[in-house]
Amino acid sequence: MPAIEDSCGTSSIVDSICRLNPDLLSESCQHVLSYLRGQSRGVDSAEVFDIFQKAGVTLEHESLQSIIRFLLLTFRSAGKSKLSADDLMSRLEEGSNKWSKASLQVIHNLWSEHGESVQVQQAVQDMLSVGQLVDMQWKLGLALSSDTCRSLNLPFVTVLLKIAEPSGQISQKAFEMTVPQFQNFHKQMKEVVAVMETV
Repeated sequence: MPAIEDSCGTSSIVDSICRLNPDLLSESCQHVLSYLRGQSRGVDSAEVFDIFQKAGVTLEHESLQSIIRFLLLTFRSAGKSKLSADDLMSRLEEGSNKWSKASLQVIHNLWSEHGESVQVQQAVQDMLSVGQLVDMQWKLGLALSSDTCRSLNLPFVTVLLKIAEPSGQISQKAFEMTVPQFQNFHKQMKEVVAVMETV
C-alpha cells in the first residue's frame, strides 16, 4: 500500500492531493477508477493535465504523474486487499497525517461506490497482466541522409504504438520498417484480426 512508502515522498504527494479542490480530486480519481474497473485502457495523464489547466490549477507534469501513480497504487492495493472504505481511510491516515478531511471524504465516497467493482476487475487483471494496444499510427517517410544507411532516397514507414501498461500508464513505442516489411506486417495483422473474429 502506498501509505507505507517513505514518509517524505508520501507526504509531498498527499500535500499535492490535498491542495486540489474536491471536484478536481474526484475527477482525477474517476479516471483512475475507470481504468481499474476495466472501463478505459489506461489513465491518460495528458488528458488529466488538460483538465487541471482548464480548472486553473498549475501543477508540474511530474507532480501530476506522482498523484496518478499514488491513486493507482492506493486503489489497486485496496482492491487486491479487499479493503472496505473505512479500512482504506485508516490505512491512508496511518501513512500520512497530512490528509485533509475533504480529500479523505472524496476518496471514501468513491471507494464506497466503486470499490467492489475494482476488486472484481483486479482479480481478472491479475490473470491477464499484459499491455493493451490503445492506438497505432503510421507515416511514410523518405531517407535523405544517414551515417549508417547505404541506400538513400528509399521510402520507409514509421509506426507509433500507444500501449496501456498493466500499471495503468500509457507508453509510446516507435519503430521504422521498409515498405516491404510494413506490407508484410499489415498482412500479418489482417490474419490476426481474422483469427480473433472467429474466437
